[in-house]
Amino acid sequence: MDWHSVPTESVLDELDTDATGLTSEAVDDRVAEYGPNELRRGEGVSPLALFVSQFQDALVYLLFLAAALSLAVGFLPGEEPAYVDAALILTILLANGVFGFAQDYRAERSIEALRSLSTPTATVRRDGRTVEIPATELVPGDVVLLEAGDAVPADARLLEVATLETDESALTGESASAVKEATVLDEATPLAERRNLVFMNTTVVRGRGRAVVVETGMDTEVGAIATQLETAEDRETPFQREVDRLGRRLGAGVVALIVLIAVTQLLITQTSPTLVLLVAITLAVAAVPEGLPAVVTLTLALGSQKMLERNALVRNLPVVESLGSVDAIVTDKTGTLTENRMTVTRVLAGGTVHEFATEDSPVDDSETTPEEGERLATDGDGGPDRSALEALLTCGVFCNNAELDPAAATPPDPATDGERGSAADDGGDDFRGDPTEVALLRAARRADVEPAGERLAEFPFDSERKRMTVVVADGEGDGREPTAYTKGAPRVVLDRCDRLLHDGEVVPLTDERREEVLAATDEFAGDALRVLGFARRTGIDADADADDVEREMVFLGLQGMIDPPRPEVEAAIADCRGAGIGVVMATGDNVETAKAVGRQLGFDATTAATGADVEAATPEELADILESVEIFARVDPSHKVDILRALQESGRTVAMTGDGVNDAPALRNADVGIAMGIRGTQVAQQASDMVLRDDNFATIRDAIAEGRGIFDNIRKFVNFLLSANAGEVLVVFAGVLLGALFFPEAFGGNEEALVLTPAMILWMNLVTDGPPALALGVDPKTDDVMSRPPRGSDASVIDVRMAGSVLSTGVLLTVVGLWLFFTSIQETGELVVAQTVLFTFLVVAELVRAYLIRRHYGLPVRSNPWLLAAVATSLGLQLAVLYTPLATVFRVVPLSATGWETVALAVGVFTLVSLTLSVVVERVAPRVTQTAEP
Repeated sequence: MDWHSVPTESVLDELDTDATGLTSEAVDDRVAEYGPNELRRGEGVSPLALFVSQFQDALVYLLFLAAALSLAVGFLPGEEPAYVDAALILTILLANGVFGFAQDYRAERSIEALRSLSTPTATVRRDGRTVEIPATELVPGDVVLLEAGDAVPADARLLEVATLETDESALTGESASAVKEATVLDEATPLAERRNLVFMNTTVVRGRGRAVVVETGMDTEVGAIATQLETAEDRETPFQREVDRLGRRLGAGVVALIVLIAVTQLLITQTSPTLVLLVAITLAVAAVPEGLPAVVTLTLALGSQKMLERNALVRNLPVVESLGSVDAIVTDKTGTLTENRMTVTRVLAGGTVHEFATEDSPVDDSETTPEEGERLATDGDGGPDRSALEALLTCGVFCNNAELDPAAATPPDPATDGERGSAADDGGDDFRGDPTEVALLRAARRADVEPAGERLAEFPFDSERKRMTVVVADGEGDGREPTAYTKGAPRVVLDRCDRLLHDGEVVPLTDERREEVLAATDEFAGDALRVLGFARRTGIDADADADDVEREMVFLGLQGMIDPPRPEVEAAIADCRGAGIGVVMATGDNVETAKAVGRQLGFDATTAATGADVEAATPEELADILESVEIFARVDPSHKVDILRALQESGRTVAMTGDGVNDAPALRNADVGIAMGIRGTQVAQQASDMVLRDDNFATIRDAIAEGRGIFDNIRKFVNFLLSANAGEVLVVFAGVLLGALFFPEAFGGNEEALVLTPAMILWMNLVTDGPPALALGVDPKTDDVMSRPPRGSDASVIDVRMAGSVLSTGVLLTVVGLWLFFTSIQETGELVVAQTVLFTFLVVAELVRAYLIRRHYGLPVRSNPWLLAAVATSLGLQLAVLYTPLATVFRVVPLSATGWETVALAVGVFTLVSLTLSVVVERVAPRVTQTAEP
């Protein structure tokens, strides 16, 4: 039911209640019908299921098959199981599974965070009495009482109010407090303007009210957000999908290859079943890049540490890679692009307009004086500008119910602040109360205006009066006289005035001067400023009523305020656009405010769409709107999700930033959800993939740059690992066939006549290839990382050029390696010597391959000391295999000086041919982007 659009009597009738509340019997029935007033728990993550999922992959299945075949050899007559090979394979699988589980396991706490926001108690009318009950026991029809400081326990329709205002910024995105009225609204009124309703988990900032509960639990507005979070699907990154496809293709290809070789061996070369099984095991091990999952995870983890140093806390590792492909950012305005606090930015005092700075400096040096061009006196010299400004700001201080919050005024801790600082940098949120009144106090403090006085009376603001007046005995000593200070809607305040302060003097308020003030009011409002008028009257009777006090007043001026843009955001948005990333603002604020902030930040503010436009548009029409519109105002959570989906269906990779509860569904559905760390709600942070510790939009730019660099590095080590595996597969495939056909004396009757053993291949894939691959993962970014456009959402890590590079490298390794292998057999007649030479050649050639890949990126050899250390480590480990008792495990022999000379010659040939092919390819097909492979 549209509770905001029907008369109060109809609401009460629909809920079968009245203004005095429910009886205990009625409550019992409704508890049974509606259940507790709480948010439903999401399904938890089973640790066991998550651990098992680490092994549900085609590559893993293939390795399990290889381990099983290693043991199956023992069932053949006269054979023993290959326990060492099976143990190595299973150990690697377990290690990768445990590591992946440790990285992936985190409870889905979005719904739990929403639950934690629920208020513990509520004040209600039950059985004709006012009682306090647990908020979970509220039911539709309950009448709740609200006062300043209360958290609203459920969605409720207001029955009566007394200057009631609530803070709904976390739900609607509105930075200003919402003034509430007990009235009937149009059915089409958007959520942010439903001033006759209060919503669960918002806060009463002033006044009091009485309301009837209309929705509880999952039926509330917050519950609707919880439902969207609960039903949102986990999104795989493009790289995750690609690795999955790679596993399936490798698995199918290896099975086909095993069958082909098995048939060839059994029918053509008459190879024994034992050797057929050993070759199958070797091929399975050779084809699978065992180290790839661990290297990917470690690279992403190290990348996340780099981002943390830049104040970006990554909560979901695969998103590190996704950041590199982001080409659209949908950002909330409040708290993300802006300071998330109302700030006085312009005043009219003494007939002069002054621009206030938004930082700690009291007033900007560029203030304007349209009439005489005078400059604002800020040195306290008592000039007319200063006295008029002081009078205006003094009125704002006295006519104010906000107060200093000692708990929030703690000085910032330099040890925990980020590089760019935090909200504490500008004094922190050290006031509490209505955001508008807090802005007035801050404005006075920035101008060093701190008046003293004692409040004698107050005539509060309400929706009919549209003004607030206080009577103050200001000044010091016994001679203080009562002075009335009024603030409110400018036209209302002007109607109570007959004079105004101009050029330091009190002069009559003529029609001409009234029009000048109204023109300034319209100009302020045209720039989306919230405008208040201020007046005072001295020498009054402190016991007089409002009508007597609020007359014949002196108009002091105007204060215009807005939630101002964060100073660094404009440059950050420009940087993102320069990198080919579109930025869209989606806010709950009204259109004019959104456009005004957008203009200051460089958005195209000529047009803007609203939530109603989003709701009325088809997905195709919304996609068309997004081609030309950058600002969306008056949007609710479902509209933000619609915008995201329209962009995603257009092939865009979308990052969503936000801080409020209302942002959580979009954060959860985005390719990259980015929450604010300082001002962000726990709900938004738990729904996100990344949290900005400094709430700084510029940090997103830095994170994207890191993501692009990480994607480049992923391409490097994927190329490196697949090139090595391609060479190993082709060496085993061609070597066994050629050996059985042309070297029958060495291969024909030898049950262990393998070109490479499974243990050798596992050693290469994990020990000698692993450290260099990981070192490639921490390569420095190239200088042009943010000057190229983002890669497309369908861009593959393994593109045609990389596939060609991998295949050509595999063929080259095979040709050179088998030449080395068969030459060694001919010269020595020893299979084990030939295996050792080939084994060592492949290790050294693959290490050289790492530097050949980096060469194309223009990175100096010494730019990555980790790679130098990794290569040295891998060579050291290879020497340990050759010259220590490990040689027995791997069935190799120590290489002689002649053997090393042969290996060095073969590596030289491989390097020379690789460089020649790279130069030819670059000349025939020039490098288009820095991510192309040699």
